Amino acid sequence: MLKFDAVLFDCDGVLVDSEPITNGVLRDMLEELGWKLTSAECMRLFLGKAVKDERALIEAHTGQPLTEDWLVRFRERRNLGLMEGVKPIRGAVEAVVRIHALYQGRIACASGADRFKVELQLEKCGLLPYFNERIFTGHELPRSKPAPDVYLAAAAALGVDPRRCAVVEDTVTGVTAGVAAGATVFGYSPPEAGHDAPAALRRTGAVGVFVAMGELLEMLS
Repeated sequence: MLKFDAVLFDCDGVLVDSEPITNGVLRDMLEELGWKLTSAECMRLFLGKAVKDERALIEAHTGQPLTEDWLVRFRERRNLGLMEGVKPIRGAVEAVVRIHALYQGRIACASGADRFKVELQLEKCGLLPYFNERIFTGHELPRSKPAPDVYLAAAAALGVDPRRCAVVEDTVTGVTAGVAAGATVFGYSPPEAGHDAPAALRRTGAVGVFVAMGELLEMLS
């Protein structure tokens, strides 16, 4: 008997190794506006967050309005970088294939990013067929993560109670969203995330933290 009725995956940092690419583009474009950050600082400030939702922070440090034109150019440069270099998280494809079969297709991708980015990445990494028609994005809902909207929408579309869903996340922002939805959240924290990351995910509400995708199937079955 399965522990859950459905499994809901975050995208960036859980299924696809996109964060270094996206944050590299963001760091470069913020420097062009006059805000110089190291790669580590940029990752700490923006990991798991939608850039458009950080308008006040960016404007406070650059002294310039964050225009829609700038956001469009950011997405264009980000998408180009992702098309050239995004790869799946190690073991993610194998884990999704097995979990998709185990749960008879009752899985979804619930991301805070925009749909074009999510679908581009899943397609490039060979994952789109497992999530087609079951992709939900924060850009299409009233609130993005850390609000629970995207996970509530995914559970509703699958016809399951969110309290009977497992959520797989890698950031405090995402874990907060999953917990707020009433789901059981598992945190993915590979060694490169840093030694403080697992504790932060647990403090936010993750019931278990794993370091390799090969461990996830056992946690869900």
